[in-house]
Amino acid sequence: NTVEAMQSGIVYGFAGQVDGVVARMKKELAADPDDVTVIATGGLAPMVLGESSAIDEHEPWLTLIGLRLVYERNASRS
Repeated sequence: NTVEAMQSGIVYGFAGQVDGVVARMKKELAADPDDVTVIATGGLAPMVLGESSAIDEHEPWLTLIGLRLVYERNASRS
């Protein structure tokens, strides 16, 4: 089925992109790449979780958690 083949290609391609970018960032930025935890977030993260070898954790609310922390830090200054 052409549609399913295209969908699979998109998921596997995106997972490969995630793995590649994470590997490069770990190599360039981390003193010890094994100490880096990769957290997936966002609406499409569950589709890639099982296909990416780089993702360690899934936190669907990470963006909102971060926004809350920024708000709380700024609210305490007022």
